[in-house]
Amino acid sequence: MAKKAIIIGSGVAGIASAIRLALKGYDVEVYEANSYPGGKLSEIEIGGYRFDAGPSLFTLPEQVEELFSLAGKSPKEHFDYLRLPVACHYFWEDGKNLKAFSDLDKFAEEVEKKLGEPSSHIKNALEKSSFIYEHLSPLFMHRSLHELKTWTNPEALKSYLKMGKLGIFSTMNEANEKQFDSPKLVQLFNRYATYNGSNPYETPATLNIIPHLEFNIGAFFPKKGMHDITLSLYKLSKELGVRYHFDQKVEEIVVEKEKAVGVKIGDKKINGDLVINNMDMVNAYKTILKKQRQPKLLLNQPKSSSALIFYWGIQRNFPELDLHNIFFSDNYLEEFDHIFKKGSIYHDPTVYINITSVYKPDDAPKDSMNWFTMINVPNNKGQDWDQMIAEAKRNIIHKLNRILKTDVEPLIEVEEILDPRKIEMKTSSAQGALYGNSSNNKFSAFLRHANYSSKIKNLYFCGGSVHPGGGIPLCLLSAKIMSEMIPDSD
Repeated sequence: MAKKAIIIGSGVAGIASAIRLALKGYDVEVYEANSYPGGKLSEIEIGGYRFDAGPSLFTLPEQVEELFSLAGKSPKEHFDYLRLPVACHYFWEDGKNLKAFSDLDKFAEEVEKKLGEPSSHIKNALEKSSFIYEHLSPLFMHRSLHELKTWTNPEALKSYLKMGKLGIFSTMNEANEKQFDSPKLVQLFNRYATYNGSNPYETPATLNIIPHLEFNIGAFFPKKGMHDITLSLYKLSKELGVRYHFDQKVEEIVVEKEKAVGVKIGDKKINGDLVINNMDMVNAYKTILKKQRQPKLLLNQPKSSSALIFYWGIQRNFPELDLHNIFFSDNYLEEFDHIFKKGSIYHDPTVYINITSVYKPDDAPKDSMNWFTMINVPNNKGQDWDQMIAEAKRNIIHKLNRILKTDVEPLIEVEEILDPRKIEMKTSSAQGALYGNSSNNKFSAFLRHANYSSKIKNLYFCGGSVHPGGGIPLCLLSAKIMSEMIPDSD
């Protein structure tokens, strides 16, 4: 008889874990507090506009494809995507703009033409990013940091000899100031710290690994939108026999004799041979594991930044805008000081606009666009968010009006808002932090929860709150690392 695995939460890591365990022969049941799968990777439909609600950048598509291949299916028949010709379109207040072409020669040429930065500097920076990826991804992305064999394998030993070149001893900003002349290019590459909710002026330069994913490997777009990652994997898991229970909030992980034996929902106990937690680790210990010993060092770590998102249906086409667009602040350092030190929103925030209707026209009515308009904000510490949101909206609109030379507000046909309070409520992310604990020190990689419990047998963890981190690829890798620790069902 197959062993039973209970998964708490149907975020993308929870769904991926369900697929992997079903393929290992487990009887898998997923319990989800929301009425839909996907967690942050969901969608919103309002007034004829469709928005991908959460993550908007897609890299390392092979992590999705692998799940179909493991199930013996052709990935392209179930999930299709394209490689973006332009990763992002950047704008500054002084009228400068820059297209980050996926063709590296073309991008380097654009940088030299628009910013006066020698093309060799871009190529050298991306070679360094590739070098960091080559030496650190096998260690930090594909293995548990909490097992001795990770640190004693040949790849790890090879990396130890390169530590001085991997950016561990300097900040991202320090490294970028050394490799670029243009302050605008420094700012552009500092932006990658926000991909895991960090501060480029504090986080180690090892995070310069991220441009390798976007430029050297590529940025992609699922042809049916980002939500199709959730839907296609959800469908695959159900075909493998995984059962989902929506609107079912787990109230406790049942532990007996230091072993996870099931979960409680209301006054009902559901037995299982192992339990996988895909809920934010901090909130899990405060709620469903509150009777267990608390990992106080991990729980007390500073949290990552959060987001304020305006989902705007815009009654006009802007041909100068692409799928990904960034409108930079004139004072990046001050912006991050507000986010991480002052707990507030800077009056001149960097604005990100994701417009899927550029590649998927049916996401908006004719001659209109769906603007997922986001700024990075502090996590929730009880601020007056209603006042902060109103002020931020005014500042965002004024900034876009200046740069795009338009009047945005009359064009907004529909609007929905997502702030740190709602993020915490909808996704159980502690303080609405998008990536769990922050990565603002060189030891942050070691201050994430392991993919298993060292105190409670048969209890495992996956997703953005644990190793190796947040974002779609890392959540999928978290599920992979975890599932490899679990033996096949007898």
